Amino acid sequence: MRPTGTGSAARNLARLRGGRLLHPRGRSFTATAELWGPPADAVADGPGRYRATVRLSRGVPTPQGWPDVLGLAVRLHRPAGPVDLLVSTSGSSPLLRHLPLPRRDFAGPYSSIASYRRGRQRIYLAALADRPLGSTLDSVGSLAAQGAARLRLATASATGLWRPFARITLGDPLTAATDAALGFDPIGNHPPGLLPAGPVQRLRAATYPVSRRARGAAGNQPGPGQEQVAGDGTARPGPQP
Repeated sequence: MRPTGTGSAARNLARLRGGRLLHPRGRSFTATAELWGPPADAVADGPGRYRATVRLSRGVPTPQGWPDVLGLAVRLHRPAGPVDLLVSTSGSSPLLRHLPLPRRDFAGPYSSIASYRRGRQRIYLAALADRPLGSTLDSVGSLAAQGAARLRLATASATGLWRPFARITLGDPLTAATDAALGFDPIGNHPPGLLPAGPVQRLRAATYPVSRRARGAAGNQPGPGQEQVAGDGTARPGPQP
């Protein structure tokens, strides 16, 4: 297949940046995800505790401490294959949750910006930390070391209220080499019960694979030390909101 204009431009930009086209400055962590309620069946294999890999990042990036469009990537490790969820800082109101907005604090709120289809429904994903995480990746790392870096995942319709369905707790930091090798794929690794929809998702489908190939990363590799996850998908009931 010949590359599209979007794909060619993305490839050239990735090469110029010498790595990630999007969100080049970030930090990755091991994590635990606890899912509950009906959305757990659409996002993963149902309620339970999952191993996860989480990456927080700066978008442009601006100088440290300045407002930026911050990013949160979550990979859920399941026996059938990984699920990648990507969200960016946005507003929390229905009118603003569809727009990427600069933020200082890594606490969010974050939104998928683009929608997913579940049957005839349009679903959006969100993430919000339980407490301020600070404006630097170092501050997030310090809280993660204390077991105090936690975020909630939620779903909503285009105008509805956010309904939490998961809690993510950050664990140990991953090495810089491991972070550089991670390649999240929100299209190829989309949730089993949610189909990416809309022009933003189509743009992701064109740009993310090109960015990964330009830096030699794969989109479906497991997290470090997480190749064997059989049985983790539904090990224990998840907590209730």
